[in-house]
Amino acid sequence: MRRQRSAVLAFISLALLLLVTACSGGNGGGNGAAESENGNASGSETVKETGGAKTLSIMWWGTDERHEVTQKALDLYSQQHAGVTFKPEFMAWDAFWQKLPTLAASKSITDVLQMDAAYIQEYVSRGQLEDLSDIDLSGIVDPNVVENLKIDGKLYGIPLTQNAQGMAFNKTELEQYGIPLPQQNWTYDEYFQWAKDARAKLPEGKYPIGDTTAWDGFNYYQTSMGKDPIMSDGGKKFTLDKDLFMTFYQTYEDFRKNKIVPPAEKAASFLENDPQADPMASGVVMTRGATTGSVSALEQLMPGKVGVVNMPTGPAGGGWAQSTIFLSVSANSKNKDEAKNFVKWFITDPEAGKALGLTRGIPINPEIYKTLEPTLGEKDKLGKEIYDLSVEKALPFYSPAAGFSEWVDTYKKEMDAVTFGQQSIEEAYNKIDKMGKELAEKAAGA
Repeated sequence: MRRQRSAVLAFISLALLLLVTACSGGNGGGNGAAESENGNASGSETVKETGGAKTLSIMWWGTDERHEVTQKALDLYSQQHAGVTFKPEFMAWDAFWQKLPTLAASKSITDVLQMDAAYIQEYVSRGQLEDLSDIDLSGIVDPNVVENLKIDGKLYGIPLTQNAQGMAFNKTELEQYGIPLPQQNWTYDEYFQWAKDARAKLPEGKYPIGDTTAWDGFNYYQTSMGKDPIMSDGGKKFTLDKDLFMTFYQTYEDFRKNKIVPPAEKAASFLENDPQADPMASGVVMTRGATTGSVSALEQLMPGKVGVVNMPTGPAGGGWAQSTIFLSVSANSKNKDEAKNFVKWFITDPEAGKALGLTRGIPINPEIYKTLEPTLGEKDKLGKEIYDLSVEKALPFYSPAAGFSEWVDTYKKEMDAVTFGQQSIEEAYNKIDKMGKELAEKAAGA
């Protein structure tokens, strides 16, 4: 990060392991799981120390499996540290990022919170996160990783895992219909041709690939072609290559006409990791984005049917592989020392490591991973496989710059309008480009 993003993360992107999220799958980390039944049961206010006891409030997003194992880890910490208890709050990806700005505005962010590379700089710039540079990570995290994750010389998040953005595919159905399985380091030209060829062999109502309307989908393409990321230098530089934009989205427009991607109405109904509505688990789409941390949920929905491959590549590479998920401490916490102890413990305690497994990706601590490797199930091996397939061609992880949240939403809204035939690709480009340039000028003048 030092927020000339391409320079900051180039080393770890080529050497280490992915939003996901996410992000929703393909949006900030790929973690668009359904919210747990008890996800919002707890409050989020910082709990002060009373009577020698400490209660740490903590907040994270993820799948039900992540919720369960994280709770086990919290119980372990309480067993090992007398008098320390937790007030946990967990939810789905979207709900988390909808709630966090409200907590930030009232300065009531939990003592400890899960943080994503796509948003960490935004909350650092708001003064909401504590500097964690005094936590000794020597022998635990590669010093180059620590250095490259700093923002203005300070560390605001303890990296939990190595992650990578790749693609999952329904190997069972592809083989059933005589379609060749995706291969490592396929180019975008090969990816698009594969989709055309697969369409000819699939029955009506099934599609080889999904549509894409989120900004990062195009950013993968633009950077793979050797161009600058859409946002760089902390948002002061904005680059939306019109020729590539038109080529990329014209391809998808042609694909919609030829039923190579689902119609807009169908695509709008998808919900990742939902048994009935997930585009791939439902049997409608043969491929979708997945990360090291998120592919396990997909494997649980369709056991034995999931294969993985890296993102399509261009002359410069493709996809990303690095640390993207962290534990941070609130700058307003009344229990900072205990919170710091906890976040270091989270990545060093062997029992916690066993409990957490690979639910957030490959553990950042190599000693923890060594203890897990012999016991990995198929869902975990898939996560490691995504990393192994992705790291060779991986590019840096490019997150939205601070102040670009509205632009990210606008991008999707305008491209959704294109998919529904409400405006042309060029009209969408003009609106998106104009807003991005205005935000970059504002950032440069700040």
